[in-house]
Amino acid sequence: MISKSNIALILSAFRERGHEEYHGEPVSQLEHAIQAAELARIKFPDDPEFIIAAFLHDFGHLCESSNGDMDGFGKWDHEAIGAQQLKSLGLSPKITSLVANHVMAKRYLVSTDPLYFAGLSEASKITLEKQGGLLTPEEQSDFEADPLFHLHISLRRIDEQAKATGLPVDTLWVETLIHQYC
Repeated sequence: MISKSNIALILSAFRERGHEEYHGEPVSQLEHAIQAAELARIKFPDDPEFIIAAFLHDFGHLCESSNGDMDGFGKWDHEAIGAQQLKSLGLSPKITSLVANHVMAKRYLVSTDPLYFAGLSEASKITLEKQGGLLTPEEQSDFEADPLFHLHISLRRIDEQAKATGLPVDTLWVETLIHQYC
């Protein structure tokens, strides 16, 4: 169980920096996080950890880091930074694994599904190369062996969908969910 003060730290990061641009996309960090959580809630209504992971998957972009940025397209290794920070705050292994692997899932999908690349936003196409590009067949097999493989893929698909403009931003339900399940 995560402490109330650590939950407050996570939520304050979104209050303080959530308005920032979501690196080359037409939405803010908070808009993207809320949309991802809402899509996760539709797809997996009985999996609060998946929903919370969807909300937090890009948390690393909001964290302080000496890794620098990818030429205006977010932080280098934001997935590892976010997962490590969330782990240190007491979030579950499932949540931190989903956060840690959402970039690997993009690389996997581009490597195995020729149509997936065409559906990526321009910013996602640019960051793909910066994040390592295509996976080797061995890397693909290793990733497929992960017990959460199908959830990693689902989160990645949600990540790419959660970039619609003009939608309302309601954070209360996510905050309530985090307080209930973390």
